[in-house]
Amino acid sequence: MPKQANITTLDTSGLSCPMPMVKLNQAIKKVSPDGLLEVIATDRGALTDIPSWCNRMGHVLIESNSDNGTYNFLIRRIVG
Repeated sequence: MPKQANITTLDTSGLSCPMPMVKLNQAIKKVSPDGLLEVIATDRGALTDIPSWCNRMGHVLIESNSDNGTYNFLIRRIVG
């Protein structure tokens, strides 16, 4: 993930479906418009759930990657 000062991080490691998505829905509301939210997950379902959620909700998935069972997503909050 890129290093920027105004990234909010949500670590859902160890949580299984549906909790990562529940936490994501709560966390995105606290991010300023056009702000960035980094989500860390270990639930494999996040690989499909988070991109689908971004598409459905109108937010932008800037980056996603995985490393040894940990999945990282960088989301830009879009309001409007």
